Amino acid sequence: MVEDVLDRFFERAKARAAKLGPSYLSLWQTLEDSTAGGKRVRPRILLTAYLNLGGTDTAAAAGVGAAFELLHTALIVHDDVIDLDFTRRGQENVSGVYRELASSAGAETGAARHRGLSAGVIAGDLALTGAFRLLDRSPVSPETRLRLAEILDDAVFASAGGELIDVDFSFHPGAPPIDEILHMERLKTAVYSFEAPLQAGAVLAGAPDEVVSTLGLYGRDIGIAYQVVDDLLGVFGSETATGKSTFSDLREGKRTVLISYASDKPEWAELSDLIGSPSLTARGAARARELLVSSGARDHARELVREYADRARQRLDCPAVTPGLRAALSAVVDDAVNRGR
Repeated sequence: MVEDVLDRFFERAKARAAKLGPSYLSLWQTLEDSTAGGKRVRPRILLTAYLNLGGTDTAAAAGVGAAFELLHTALIVHDDVIDLDFTRRGQENVSGVYRELASSAGAETGAARHRGLSAGVIAGDLALTGAFRLLDRSPVSPETRLRLAEILDDAVFASAGGELIDVDFSFHPGAPPIDEILHMERLKTAVYSFEAPLQAGAVLAGAPDEVVSTLGLYGRDIGIAYQVVDDLLGVFGSETATGKSTFSDLREGKRTVLISYASDKPEWAELSDLIGSPSLTARGAARARELLVSSGARDHARELVREYADRARQRLDCPAVTPGLRAALSAVVDDAVNRGR
């Protein structure tokens, strides 16, 4: 049903855009393409909480789930602009599509790049306002809509703060402490991906405040675990399995828990000369991985995944959490741990 909600949203938007001109319609089509094909993690998390807490109005839940999916689209489109990325998962993103269009029309490299990034900003803004528009149209009571809007707004607020911290990290001469990196990852991604959808599902189901609070804490812990797993996969994962380059984090010199841990080890003298270099070769990347292993960084990251996964499991011991929800969310914990191995 989430797909149906998104399809209707884009059909209405494209009909409105067509009245304003073909170029605007084209942007909406590109934005729709960038939203398609995802795993729908956030709607699934929301529906897991909602249905296991006795919710029965799947149409309302699908509408709110779609709002979180559009929020996800908005944030990754903007994140790509901030990172000056023109591809995502091996394909051109919104900025990449518009850079290529400009290049094909004869624009110089700098102008084409600017055109692509500009389109990314605009498309991300449209997805962000669309998320709140979908939420506003959900068939729920005014009181519930207000609570849901506060949850969504808190998620946007936290993600923006986390994004800014991440940008600031790029100017850090060394590597920030692990706690600061985990704080950034929680704000930037875990809040809107886990904490907020779980709480929204509970609010929709009319769950007690104790359950809403418990699910938020669970979401915080499992969300951090998943982000550390992503740090691991970004360096040691299979590109075929993840769809992500295992070079980009190293070439960018991305400040992750792996890099933070290794920065205090003897291997850092060699590792620091490898990471953050646009000319990093396959051989150099392989050596960087060896150093991250020998320094103990990979093992430490895996231990962090287990630590936060265990915290998340303990949150589910709350008597107010139903057996069905406990089982479903325990499976999410198991998935995080298994992906991080």
